[in-house]
Amino acid sequence: MKKFFSFLGMAILGGVIALGGYKVLLEEPVIIERNNEQPIQTFQTNFKPAFETTNATYEPTDFTDAAEKTVHAVVHVKNTAVKTGVTSFADLFNGGRQYEQVGTGSGVIISADGYIVTNNHVIKDATSIEITLNNRKKYEAELIGTDSKNDIALLKIDVGDQLPYIPFSNSDNVKIGEWVLAVGNPYNLTSTVTAGIVSAKGRDLQGNQDVDSFIQTDAAVNPGNSGGALVNTRGELVGINTAISSRTGSYVGYSFAVPSNIAKKIIDDILEFGKVQEAVIGFSVKNIEENIEGVRIAKFQDESLGPKA
Repeated sequence: MKKFFSFLGMAILGGVIALGGYKVLLEEPVIIERNNEQPIQTFQTNFKPAFETTNATYEPTDFTDAAEKTVHAVVHVKNTAVKTGVTSFADLFNGGRQYEQVGTGSGVIISADGYIVTNNHVIKDATSIEITLNNRKKYEAELIGTDSKNDIALLKIDVGDQLPYIPFSNSDNVKIGEWVLAVGNPYNLTSTVTAGIVSAKGRDLQGNQDVDSFIQTDAAVNPGNSGGALVNTRGELVGINTAISSRTGSYVGYSFAVPSNIAKKIIDDILEFGKVQEAVIGFSVKNIEENIEGVRIAKFQDESLGPKA
């Protein structure tokens, strides 16, 4: 009887071991996949974008057309001044000797018959003025008139042919942030075009008490650009490049131009009257710290009719 139970126990133990080995070694696991599909919910909103971009198109600013229109109408200006100076000990007894001083700058052709506007400081004290066109042809220029206060000068060359020129634009319509091109001859590098934006309007330069309406730009302007053109992207004249603000004498990010409206008024006056016509207020204003409405008159000018009124 005992042997029977021993055989039975051994049989049961062997079956358990065999079943366990099968489960572990031979039987493949069964993977059950369940797809729980739930509908995506949508919500209606009243959101409206600030800018309509569906049909918007963006194109880069193209300067090529303005550059092509203006580069042939900006000239190189060379002025030669004959001066007398003392360069040696012997000159003290001979009254000095004469020598030539040469200066260069730029100019803008403003009419097909050869009128050219530049800065007064470009041709100041010149005994002869030479104009070089973009095609390398050279001409002697005649000085028609100047306005030292606004640093504008008008020249004239006789070519015989129709010259390319830059039309005036209304500088009052120029906006801060608007693209502009500076065209000139910096460092005698002819036909140079640089681009920038209008940084400010009505700018007053320290040390210049006459012009307080300069257009400030960040277009690169260097020595030799004086008298050159500041134009918009349509190739219209908005200013005459005149000065830079720099401690080194070269461009450091700020350049200034006389607005075209001022330049045009000066040119019109020179052509019609031979000199610039200016309105005279007739009195000077007293600077006071008091908070008053209006101004306090310091004194009247001698030719003023104010005291009689």
